[in-house]
Amino acid sequence: MAKKLIVSGVGCSLVDRLYNNISFSADNFISFLSKEKSDGGLTPGHLVFKEEFEEFDAGDLQSNLEEIISERSPDKVNIGGPAIVSLIHAAQMTDNRDCEYHFYGGRGADAYGDFIISLLRDTPLIVDNYILADGDTPTTVVLSDPDYDQGNGERIFINSIGVAWEYSPDKLNGDFFSSDVVIFGGTALVPLIHDHMTELLEKAKSSACITIVNTVYDFRNEKADPNKKWPLGKSDESYSNIDLLMMDMEEALRLSGKSSLNEAMKFFSEKGTGAVIVTSGTENINVYSKGTVFKALEATEMPISSAISEELKRGSSGDTTGCGDNFVGGVLFSLVSQIQEGVGKPDIFEACSWGIVSGGASCFYLGGMFEEENRGDKRDLIEPYFELYKHQIKGFYI
Repeated sequence: MAKKLIVSGVGCSLVDRLYNNISFSADNFISFLSKEKSDGGLTPGHLVFKEEFEEFDAGDLQSNLEEIISERSPDKVNIGGPAIVSLIHAAQMTDNRDCEYHFYGGRGADAYGDFIISLLRDTPLIVDNYILADGDTPTTVVLSDPDYDQGNGERIFINSIGVAWEYSPDKLNGDFFSSDVVIFGGTALVPLIHDHMTELLEKAKSSACITIVNTVYDFRNEKADPNKKWPLGKSDESYSNIDLLMMDMEEALRLSGKSSLNEAMKFFSEKGTGAVIVTSGTENINVYSKGTVFKALEATEMPISSAISEELKRGSSGDTTGCGDNFVGGVLFSLVSQIQEGVGKPDIFEACSWGIVSGGASCFYLGGMFEEENRGDKRDLIEPYFELYKHQIKGFYI
């Protein structure tokens, strides 16, 4: 019997309070928009900390929200976060008889922490290392405008870090570093993990783990110095111990300190990163692989799913929250599946294909996490679009 594959992830997990159909151009919204870079105001596509937003408008979060949304309740309260949502998606998609997905993180002993656990009970994700801590469970207010950017939609995030301020590297036990695959997701929202990424990645690689990093907007370092490139740990040595790095376009530019995608991709390659994927909303994704963990692939562009785009144009839309997290989950699912199939070096092109349809299909429902009624529901949703996507790109690439 084949050895069971162990995937472990650490990073951002929280409760999303999602408000849909918020117009970013409405009169009652405009005064909350950022006036200068990193001033604590709201910016479409960006994240801001609760404390900075309150300082920007000299009011508490709840009062500001009441002005924006009146007396509305959230359209959806759900699990969010680049680490936990991607792991949940991959676990829902994978045949878990030969694979285990584990999440490491912290939650508060409060109603939001209880809420997260109540939803996780209906997922295949193992959360024995999702520990209780004194303080508040991390939360994010998500304001979503589906009409923004000519109907492509965008979100704004107001984040309360809560107990994630205190989650430290010593919480990652030996089991984490004996995993086959380790994922560091959205660590900019778990500061002590983020600041020690250089050592953590080195330890993971020395333990023969496949290392994956997926990033999130780093408001903390952007606020500290908007003219300086964002750090990932103590030094750029972090990048040499990453087998796969996934970011959106802005994160790629800010982490590299470069002004163009080509320059950013060159930076990560020269720093020794094994493979890089850069997403850009509804635009093409960009990917390369040096051939270390994945098969080699020269810098390549891949389109979004036309079938999903057409479906969304016909009105089958929830919102864009969780698109990036589910993209990562789709890539992870494909990596795990290819390892289980014994294909040799996995094909990153196929992994990106699963990521593209996974991220796109998350627009069909509200929030990042898909709540299955029956095991396999998520895969049943995604697979038809994967087959259509394979047909879409057939003959485009060799």
